[in-house]
Amino acid sequence: MEKNRLMWASRRGMLELDLMLQPFVEKHYDQLDQTDQQLFQKLLELEDQQLFLWLVRGEQAMDINTQRIVDIICESRKRSQ
Repeated sequence: MEKNRLMWASRRGMLELDLMLQPFVEKHYDQLDQTDQQLFQKLLELEDQQLFLWLVRGEQAMDINTQRIVDIICESRKRSQ
């Protein structure tokens, strides 16, 4: 997926998600390997409520691959603060 589409898909209905996902695309997405880029793209297909639980509330995803990309996003945010 091209970067402009990723930026658009990262615009969510919740400000908290926007503040996590958009900077991630801008600063970190290009450094991901192809597998993790695909995991991120798949993550963007999910509902905001689910993303909120994982990214903001810290709940664990049942799927190990989903949890992997959630962890990468959360770690990138911690390093950027």
